Amino acid sequence: MLEASNNSELPEIPAKRYFAIGEVSELCGVKPHVLRYWEQEFTQLAPIKRRGNRRYYQRHDVLMIRQIRSLLYEQGYTIGGARAHLQSDHVKEDTLRTRQLINEMIGELEDILELLE
Repeated sequence: MLEASNNSELPEIPAKRYFAIGEVSELCGVKPHVLRYWEQEFTQLAPIKRRGNRRYYQRHDVLMIRQIRSLLYEQGYTIGGARAHLQSDHVKEDTLRTRQLINEMIGELEDILELLE
């Protein structure tokens, strides 16, 4: 298993649609029971559950786990602090996307205005 401080040395994520919990454990350097615990603590982490409650993670889940791992093990956040950090990141991303959409719409409206003149 990888040391907690070696997030940059994690293996590359293969081009697959779904990953079993064992694969994610190896890709992220975190034991499966820790992944199951993090699912309870972080609402952003929600793998698909199928037959017998088997978990299937998607690429975005693996990236989220790596981010959580970095926050907890490398940056020294507590579970609550990491949760708040991730929630504030999503708010910032949403705000940035909204601003980009508004700027695009303004540009399109200006183009329409030029056509009408």
